[in-house]
Amino acid sequence: MSFKNHFYYDEQTCEFVPVSNSRKDQILYTACIWIINGVIVSTIGLSLLSNYVGTPSELALASENKILIEQLAETKSTIIDMEEQVQEIAGLDNEMYRSVLGLDPIPYEERQKGTGGADPYEEFDVYSSEASEILRWTSSQLDNLERKINIQKLSFEEIKYYYNQNQEKLRHLPAIKPVSGILLSGYGMRMHPVLKYRRFHEGLDFRADIGTDVFSTGEGTVKFAGRNGTYGLLLVIDHGYGYETRYAHLSGFAEGVKKGSKVQRGDLVAFTGNTGMTQGPHLHYEVILNNKPIDPLNFLFADTTPEEYLMYQDISKNNPMSMD
Repeated sequence: MSFKNHFYYDEQTCEFVPVSNSRKDQILYTACIWIINGVIVSTIGLSLLSNYVGTPSELALASENKILIEQLAETKSTIIDMEEQVQEIAGLDNEMYRSVLGLDPIPYEERQKGTGGADPYEEFDVYSSEASEILRWTSSQLDNLERKINIQKLSFEEIKYYYNQNQEKLRHLPAIKPVSGILLSGYGMRMHPVLKYRRFHEGLDFRADIGTDVFSTGEGTVKFAGRNGTYGLLLVIDHGYGYETRYAHLSGFAEGVKKGSKVQRGDLVAFTGNTGMTQGPHLHYEVILNNKPIDPLNFLFADTTPEEYLMYQDISKNNPMSMD
């Protein structure tokens, strides 16, 4: 910016005289103009930023809140996984542990019971709708998990007490896997591999090569050891309290195992085979209660992890064919 074309009126000569400035004055004047313009523009910019975008501290807080909400969203996924695990444990508790021990299952409604009364999460309403919603959900789910875990702890305490009071009976329960092989087919309606029609399969089929060790699943007395029609070589153990177990399609019996023999849980009693009506070598295993077959899957609790049990449950549910 320059000073040319600037004049002042000289009253003595009655004429306009051009203003004459030094180079230093010109530089100083130009600098002042730029500084003033810069201050004006900066003020306007900061005003707009504050009104429509936010102050630096507000921007930093908004960024921090965004990160926290994202972390809460990740926590939500973890809570959902924990909820599923608690549900699986509750299912095992009702279907396996309490059922086998003769205890009444805990009703679903009782396990889901929540708290009533005033809204316990209204304190979160002061936050943004997004933050309020996820904080409400997280707090609610954590409270529900805590209640369910407490119910499960009480159930396990009851099971433990029952066990301590009934150890004699529990020694006789068929509570372990009869062989080490994986489950092939479950209890219920299945397609027979030889007869080629669906019929009720009264036990579990375990994979086993001929000659695999078979173990007694509970304390008891051998009721039968011999050949029995489509079962082939069959071993029946009477465990008392109304329980029997059957081990079919055997290739032979362990030394000393015969009718009247006393056996303990885990004793070697027989060897797997391919006798009777069967598609191939395996062990067919049944649990009988008061002369009626029941699902042996619910009795594989003494040496089966919850993960293994769920895997067996899935195989039992989804395999439409039996081995015999």
